[in-house]
Amino acid sequence: MDVFPSEGVETVLTESFLALSIWTCCPLGWEPFQASCYYFSKDIMNWDNSERNCTGMGSHLVVINTGTEQVSLENYYIGLAQQGKGQWRWVDLTPYNKTAVFWIPGEPNNLSVEKCVAVDTSQKENRNWNNFPCIVPAHRICETAATNI
Repeated sequence: MDVFPSEGVETVLTESFLALSIWTCCPLGWEPFQASCYYFSKDIMNWDNSERNCTGMGSHLVVINTGTEQVSLENYYIGLAQQGKGQWRWVDLTPYNKTAVFWIPGEPNNLSVEKCVAVDTSQKENRNWNNFPCIVPAHRICETAATNI
């Protein structure tokens, strides 16, 4: 991402105050948080098309590493999918950590057709991941690294 926008490209700058001022740059329409930028889609797609859409924008479906990244929006795909029975993999190949997950109690239920994960806030708790069939259309959250200037 260019620090100085090219023609037709707009950026949003936010300022963080630490020992020095650091400006975080995200593409227009993306939300900055910590060291990343997040895109919350308005349209819906299945999981494969959601991941393809994110990669087409130079990002990937969101990888949730901590509770502070956990979001409270209904039915957004995240970048976690089942590769084999009981084997979950993040799209950026971050190791799957069974102790740092936010499954709805009783999930994942290991139904053979439910291989993709979305945030489901009908649960009213922070533990709101649910596995769905990958063909179910849902919103998506894309994540990319923010540019610090």
